[in-house]
Amino acid sequence: MRVLFIRLGAAMALMLFVIGAQAGQLPDFTAIVAKNAPAVVHVEAKYDGSKSAPVQIQGPQQGPQQVPMPEIFRRFFGAPMMPPPQDQAHISLGSGFIISSDGYILTNDHVVAGANKVTVRLQDRRTFTAKVVGSDKLYDIALLKIKAHDLPAVTIGDSSKLKPGQWVLAIGSPFGFDYTVTQGIVSAVGRNLGRQDQPYTSFIQTDVPINRGNSGGPLFNMQGKVVGINSQIFSNSGGYMGISFSIPIDLAMNVVHQLKTTGHVRRGMIGVTIQNVDDATAKALGLSDIRGALVNAVVPGGPGARAGLKVGDVILGFDGHEVNSANDLPPLVAATAPGTETALKVFRDGKLMTIKVKLGTLKGNGSEQYAQAMMGSTSKLGFTVGNITADQRQMLGLGASDGGVVIRQVNGQNAAEAGLEPGDVVLMIGRDKVRSVSQFDKLAAAYKPGSTVMLLVRDRRGATAFVTVTVGSGDKGN
Repeated sequence: MRVLFIRLGAAMALMLFVIGAQAGQLPDFTAIVAKNAPAVVHVEAKYDGSKSAPVQIQGPQQGPQQVPMPEIFRRFFGAPMMPPPQDQAHISLGSGFIISSDGYILTNDHVVAGANKVTVRLQDRRTFTAKVVGSDKLYDIALLKIKAHDLPAVTIGDSSKLKPGQWVLAIGSPFGFDYTVTQGIVSAVGRNLGRQDQPYTSFIQTDVPINRGNSGGPLFNMQGKVVGINSQIFSNSGGYMGISFSIPIDLAMNVVHQLKTTGHVRRGMIGVTIQNVDDATAKALGLSDIRGALVNAVVPGGPGARAGLKVGDVILGFDGHEVNSANDLPPLVAATAPGTETALKVFRDGKLMTIKVKLGTLKGNGSEQYAQAMMGSTSKLGFTVGNITADQRQMLGLGASDGGVVIRQVNGQNAAEAGLEPGDVVLMIGRDKVRSVSQFDKLAAAYKPGSTVMLLVRDRRGATAFVTVTVGSGDKGN
């Protein structure tokens, strides 16, 4: 009966699909494809061994020697995925699209990063050597230029108008199969993947099938306009599993303008570190809703400090945009030009207030560099720490003689399972009192992988308790 029920369900679904198609309820993408396919290109990046190819992971079909797949296998090429020997040539394949008739092309940074030679092939089979005009690692965008004129170009759309449920389609070269068309719907907009991966990008999430070689290709709306750059997928296996991410074209074109005019991308910065608001924190602070970005550190002398932001403030809005979680804030700030004065909606001591901040400039061209500057040191215990500020001491009832370092980010499974969270203060490791980040590093380094460490912790609500953590084998802890 169970099998019969499943078969009847599948038959019913097929019948409804056919009825819908006959009634004209399903979209016809042929006109969009015919118009825009000539502006989509195949991108080939060659590495001769003198430069390091992008970090890659072997595909699941390549036998028992494969590298274990991570949970999120996001960025894709069309070539075999094992890193080549130093003296061996290597080719990675991707997609791109022409944004102007004089030869400017958009693709992903990870498609061409570090390549000795980039080649672009058009639909009419013409091949050009492309110059990388500029690229930005944090946004994963690269701007190419080929010497050609009167080229077919896409029409740029408005990604801010996308809504969940709208039809979209992609054109690209998955596994090297040029001009493959796939379709789906917008699953979500403003999707943030967190601090560890493109923290300054709010992605378009779709269910459009994306695979190796699709990276850098265009995402079209039903008006035939580009609304995104296909960039990443979520996967346990290395293949498409129904969740794809695209970079909004509004963001990409802002990057294009900056790369053309200055050769690099500038991003705004407030100068604070933040965390999510949980139920207990909301109750302690008197918040009626569990939302916002809780400030757990303010960089001395930074824009936020000059504007009067304090540890314990909850940022609920930025320049008219709601901030529902800590992941919402970085993309909004980064997309705003340095030097801009903007208004923050802040909750403090049971009251709402507006604080005006003149944004600074985010330094560096990599998230790791920024994380190191903002987050402090990373230990093999599975979390990052920084020096505790005077505001944090006052908030947690700690005196200067208590010492301690504050946890900025938890990135190890064992530390997370132990209940450690950003904003907690580590007062002791074993029987040793912690007085600085450098001392913490030295004490933590003395423990071997697999051993258990006892920490004395003052948590975010002011409670002090011993917590045990198993030491991981690498810098990220576990």
